[in-house]
Amino acid sequence: MFKGRVVIPKKSAFIPGLLHEYHDSMMGGHAGKLKTYLRLAGDWFWESMRKDVGLYVQKCKTCQQQKALQQSPAGLLQPLPLPDLVWEEVSLDFIDGLPSPKGYNSILVVVDRLSNYAHFLGLRHPYSAVTVAGVFVKEIVRLHGFPSAIVSDRDRIFLSNFWSELFRLQGTVLKKSTAYHPQTDGQTENVNKGLETYLRCFIQGKPKNWAEWLPWAEFSYNTAPHLSTKFRPFQVVYGREPPSLYRLGR
Repeated sequence: MFKGRVVIPKKSAFIPGLLHEYHDSMMGGHAGKLKTYLRLAGDWFWESMRKDVGLYVQKCKTCQQQKALQQSPAGLLQPLPLPDLVWEEVSLDFIDGLPSPKGYNSILVVVDRLSNYAHFLGLRHPYSAVTVAGVFVKEIVRLHGFPSAIVSDRDRIFLSNFWSELFRLQGTVLKKSTAYHPQTDGQTENVNKGLETYLRCFIQGKPKNWAEWLPWAEFSYNTAPHLSTKFRPFQVVYGREPPSLYRLGR
């Protein structure tokens, strides 16, 4: 053991299996080279590990077939100042037009702006501000409380109705002063791209099964190191490292 990591020889017979588990599994999520390396490096070490991870991911047939070339959007996005507390501000977006299994054909994506922690929630389109507010209370408010601000590119009327329904569900007549930003800083769009890539990698040939993979996609995303901060969203929210493949298997 070295700094909490297991050290193995660079020619160890365990390495192919580790690369498979930390990249190809539902938890690994066919992540890119850096995310796969950072996840693996949290538990293991061997000489030339980063090089081995890079070659393995580069040769992954699923990644080659399912991942489109990542292109940056035109223009520069104006960054918004970060909040001081987790779940104080969230960004909110939707992925629509999906095959319709079990009544769902859309995904509500909610991201905590400080920690980057995300929830992926199935929806049925057409949905209204009232419908979304109900799901938001059941899946976000019950876990994290009410946010003070929302970042979204939805129109003012939608978000006004959304907040009104939240207050109604809470049973209060107090019209709390809330804020929303009718624009985006690119945070949720980046999460959306990662989610869509994850689903493509795992639903090959069975596109209508995408809803079954949402819990795994969410867990994989939240336990992977974020590329800009190098912290896992899970770690930022809960103050500890998430359970890993290695620790669960010991």
